[in-house]
Amino acid sequence: MTYRRLLNIAVLGSGKGSNFSAIASAIDRGEIPAKIAVVISDNPEAVILEKAKGLGIPTEVLPQGKYKTWLEPWIEEELVRILKKYHIELVVLAGFMRVLKETFLSCYEGKTINIHPSLLPAFKGKEAWKAALEASVKETGCTVHWVSKEVDGGQIIAQSKVPLLPGDTPEILHARIQQAEHELYPRVLKAICLDWLNQKGG
Repeated sequence: MTYRRLLNIAVLGSGKGSNFSAIASAIDRGEIPAKIAVVISDNPEAVILEKAKGLGIPTEVLPQGKYKTWLEPWIEEELVRILKKYHIELVVLAGFMRVLKETFLSCYEGKTINIHPSLLPAFKGKEAWKAALEASVKETGCTVHWVSKEVDGGQIIAQSKVPLLPGDTPEILHARIQQAEHELYPRVLKAICLDWLNQKGG
């Protein structure tokens, strides 16, 4: 499908970039009216960077700070500078393992989405699939939500359910949740981009 304009997006990731690959493939098929202008990571060895380079997408690596779970304000300032450099309209978090705070959100709250491996508000935080398995719930899943000051607490956009099955291990359950993520995230991103462009006359 041909769109009059493509939304300029940035993908932020810290690891293997499986959701990035799913999104990039959907864009390449013409399903999402977006262009990945840059991939940004806090991890210079992240596989997502190599995947992006292989697709000819520019990459940026954030400076290394003192903390593992969040970015210091000066690093968030650098992140904002990079996003503005590439004229980013929407930020897509895809396995980005840092909490984003005020310096970033003052510029990009309402313009940043994330996918989390649980049916929020249940099981916020890291390794949510393990928490779901330990709690012996009947189902879990994944959630796409807007990023806000509350970690994993922003407005929910869409969810996909994944049942827990007999014999599930954390690894098996996580793989099944990731499969659901790879279907949900591109579908939701398409809807957001279309709505965004329609509102702005794209």
